[in-house]
Order: sequence, then C-alpha cells, then structure tokens
Amino acid sequence: MTQTNRNHWVEGASADASIREQLIAAAGEHFSTYGYEKTTLADLAKAIGFSKTYFYRFFRSKQEIGEAVCSQVLGTILETIDEELAKAPSAPEKLRRMLRTIPKMGMELFFQERKLHDVAATSAAEQWESSVHYWERLSEMLRSILQQGRDGGDFERKTPLDELTRAILMAMRPFIDPRVLQFHLDFVPDGSNEVIALVLRSLAP
Repeated sequence: MTQTNRNHWVEGASADASIREQLIAAAGEHFSTYGYEKTTLADLAKAIGFSKTYFYRFFRSKQEIGEAVCSQVLGTILETIDEELAKAPSAPEKLRRMLRTIPKMGMELFFQERKLHDVAATSAAEQWESSVHYWERLSEMLRSILQQGRDGGDFERKTPLDELTRAILMAMRPFIDPRVLQFHLDFVPDGSNEVIALVLRSLAP
C-alpha cells in the first residue's frame, strides 16, 4: 500500500467512525423519545436523514445499534463507579459508593429519559452482550473490593469469595436490573441504602 493510499484509508476509516458515532447519538435520542421496541430501522434512517441502505453500512440490524446505545449508557455507569471508587479511602467506603452509584445512575439515565429504559430492559431480557459485559464488570469490581477488604481486615473471610459476590449482586438486583428497578423507584435511595447497610453489617469480621 502506497503512502497516499494509506492516508486515504486512514481518513476514510476516521470518517466512518465519526459517522457511526453520530448515528449512535441520534439513535439514542430517537429511542429516548419513541422507545426501542416501537422503533424500526427504517424509522431511524428516516429520522437521521440517511437511506436505509446507507444505514446498513454501519449497522446490520436494530439490535446492533441498540447494543451500541446500551453499551454507551451502561459504560457511563461503570465510568462513574470507577470515579467514585478512586475517591474512596477504604474498602467499606468503596463498596458503599459502588452500590449507591448504581441505582442513582440508573434512575438518572433510564428514567429521566423514560423511553431509554426500553433498550436497557430489552438488553437485560435478551442477554445482549452489553448487559452480559455490564454484569461481568460489576462482578469484577465487587470481587476486587471484597478482596481488598479481606486483606485489610475489614471484611469476614469465611464465605467463599465467589459466593459472596453473587449474593451481594442478588441482594442489590432490584436496584441494578432495569427491568426490576422500574418497580422500585420509590425505594431509591432509602430502600437501597438500607440494603447496602445490611450488606456492610453482614461483612463485619
């Protein structure tokens, strides 16, 4: 490949990436207004101003762009958790901040933009890669915090770590899973904080 051809390829790839990001942003706005389930790929293409054929250059299906939108939303929650963990001085405080951040961000992202909840709920129900990855990252973060707490003498060491990680995520599921969170909005933050307090008490050495 000549240098000229290489430059053209790089510029073309960069332009395609930019268009893809614009499509994801526009799709997110459309889903926020009309909901994921009621939106067709033709609706998206028309709303964004592209032909359906051109749209297929970047996304092969509605689910694929739904995945991209959902990944961005869930990624925002994970980034916020990381920021909170970086500010926490101890494992118990890291755990408290992590478990408080999830329902708080879920409320802000899914229910202030009410229709955006549809795509997150569909992702969870159909086990899209975005949701699977999200739960895996939460599990990894939680496991790391629990191990840090055990190493520092803050948390009990009898319960197998994998079992403890699963149990905490299960206890918090009503405030994590968007399909369930919609029925517990009135319990955030008071109810979720009570569960968090119970979890922390159960971890005492």
